[in-house]
Amino acid sequence: MSTLPKKRYTPEEYLALERQAEYKSQYFDGEIFAMAGATRRHNLIAMNIGRELSAQLRGRPCEAYPSEMRVKVSPTGLYTYPDVVVVCGEPRFEDDHQDTLLNPTLIVEVLSPTTEDYDRGRKFAHYRRIDSLAEYVLVAQQEHHVERHRRQETGEWMLRETDRPDDTLALTSIDCELALVDVYDKVEFD
Repeated sequence: MSTLPKKRYTPEEYLALERQAEYKSQYFDGEIFAMAGATRRHNLIAMNIGRELSAQLRGRPCEAYPSEMRVKVSPTGLYTYPDVVVVCGEPRFEDDHQDTLLNPTLIVEVLSPTTEDYDRGRKFAHYRRIDSLAEYVLVAQQEHHVERHRRQETGEWMLRETDRPDDTLALTSIDCELALVDVYDKVEFD
C-alpha cells in the first residue's frame, strides 16, 4: 500500500487560505495544522489577562492583542496564534493586511493538556528566535501556576514562577503587573 504525499504549502498559500478560513490554523515548514477550540476556563484566563494588560497599557505606546492576532516567527517560518500578545513601540506586520505581527514584546500562552509540552518546548524554541521578544508567560488552567521567562541582556532566559493565589507577577518588558487573583478571576478548579 502506498501513501499519498502530503500537500506542501508556501507561506503565501497558507495566508491566502487562512484569511478565508472559518477556523484558525498554524503553519510551519509547508504544513498547515488546525487549531482546536479552547475551553471555558482557557478563554476566561486569556480574557482576564488581555483585559488587565490592556487597561494597564492605556495611554502608552504598547498594544495588547487577543488570540486573533497571528504572529510570525520570521527566523523559523512558524505562523501561530498566541493567546495574548503585546507589542511596544511601532508594530511591524508582514503585509498590508496587518494581521500577522512580526515584533511582539510579550507573548502569553494558556496551557492546555494537549499543547503544554509543545508550548514549553518546541514553540518556546521558535519564540526565542524573535529578537523583539523580551518575555514569555505560561499560565496553567488546572491550578494557580504562572511562569514568566524573561530574556536577559546576555540573551539567556530567566524563569520565575509562582503558584500563590495572592502573588503578583511583574512583567518588566511592558512595565505591567499581573495579580494571580485577576488572572484566575471567575475560574473554578476541580
